[in-house]
Amino acid sequence: MRRLFWLSVGAGAGVYATHRVKRRVERFTRALSPESVAARAVSSGQSAGERLRLFASDVRTEMRAREEELREAVRMDQAPPDGGGPQARRVLKARYTIIENDKDGH
Repeated sequence: MRRLFWLSVGAGAGVYATHRVKRRVERFTRALSPESVAARAVSSGQSAGERLRLFASDVRTEMRAREEELREAVRMDQAPPDGGGPQARRVLKARYTIIENDKDGH
């Protein structure tokens, strides 16, 4: 009787294990099917595109805010002072050369 009990317990455990392994393999093969992989790629691509759009929007918003801060700091929104003094010159930092404005047409 004992042997029959342990034989049935072993057979039941074997059937259960085989069933579980079979279900797991089927789930794994479904997950790696071409249709499933394509669907995951499309959904992750769409979500990545949406995140990229949101990031670009945030960058533009912060860029505008920072530009306003910089304009206020250097007072670019005000009219330039009258040039009653010597003629304005500009320095090209790449060449370290002083260029008169009237020579280049400005």
